[in-house]
Amino acid sequence: MQVPTEFLRGLIGFIGIGCAYLAGRATVAVRKGWQKRSRLTGWILRTVLCFLAVGFRHPLDFADVAVVALAAVAFSAAVWNTAHEKPPEDLTHTIFPDEP
Repeated sequence: MQVPTEFLRGLIGFIGIGCAYLAGRATVAVRKGWQKRSRLTGWILRTVLCFLAVGFRHPLDFADVAVVALAAVAFSAAVWNTAHEKPPEDLTHTIFPDEP
């Protein structure tokens, strides 16, 4: 049973969009000192490899442009969400009310 090539291009494109999202999260994490730079490099490399795989053996078409555009949106959303995280709520007084 053969899998259509276009399905595999879409699947690899979807994986590339996910890698771009995680690269955005790693960008903020490296900037804040939470992670090492090698993790960011790894996510960027995976993203680029997925982009190259989507464009392999095909001329530039709508699928290539759509994957790159959605990856840019995912990267931007990840940077925004990670940079603007709410601090965890302190529930100490809710769980353990002050006793007189």
